[in-house]
Amino acid sequence: MEDVLTENPPPSRFFQEDLNNFTPSPEPPLPSPFIVFSNPKPELPLKPSLLIIALSSPSLHIFHSCLPSKTLIGTLIIPELPFSGNTVEPSLQDKSCNVYSLSDNNENENSVLLVSVQLPVSPERSNLVSRLLIGQDIVPERVIILDSIQSRNFRGRLSPDEALAAKLETSSEKKAAATSRLNLDYFPSGSVIDGLSASLLSRCQLKNIRGTLVVSWPEFDPSVVRFVGGLLKSIVPGLDNKSVGKDLEMYSSRSGLKKDAWLDSDLYT
Repeated sequence: MEDVLTENPPPSRFFQEDLNNFTPSPEPPLPSPFIVFSNPKPELPLKPSLLIIALSSPSLHIFHSCLPSKTLIGTLIIPELPFSGNTVEPSLQDKSCNVYSLSDNNENENSVLLVSVQLPVSPERSNLVSRLLIGQDIVPERVIILDSIQSRNFRGRLSPDEALAAKLETSSEKKAAATSRLNLDYFPSGSVIDGLSASLLSRCQLKNIRGTLVVSWPEFDPSVVRFVGGLLKSIVPGLDNKSVGKDLEMYSSRSGLKKDAWLDSDLYT
């Protein structure tokens, strides 16, 4: 009697080319993201003394409401993301990633650059995007990344009525003078940062660039908008603090929220 476990299988009733019909063909690779700079194109790489990258909703609100003098110098394009629905002039509602300069002085036009990330960046594309923003076309001396805490990645309980902010730093930032660093507690051990913000901070570490990632909670809250406004006021010239409080109802329908000690600032007294 034949052993069905050791005997060779019978010949297939299909030809080899027919078997390939059941195998899905690989999808063509996506084109790489790229930055389109304004005309006339600046001399590359840009070497700002400070690069601020806004990913969180409060920081994006501050960028659009409180920095009217910023100049658009470039746009990061992710080919698979459509432009439909975007306005002609940059808007907070657009799905875009724009690069701005803050200086009006031609001799120092790239001393401070801002990047507003208003589109979703998948984990698979995070490394490519972070390379474009740090270390390739833009080589900053220092980077500050503004993002939100994701409750799923936080070890512990997050109260919806209490604001929280924390930071992560690269090795070169920790070695800098204490007076030039942000006075915030470190992100708790055991909690996780992922996505584009983690990739950007890793890029800073790899390139030996001073980098700080500031994360805040809740994601939509007037107190966090005020905190980000106070933080940027201390490091960004030309911030219009009178506009910080505009349209705060966009971020929360709650009132009487608790304010922590780090929110107290002479900016709002």
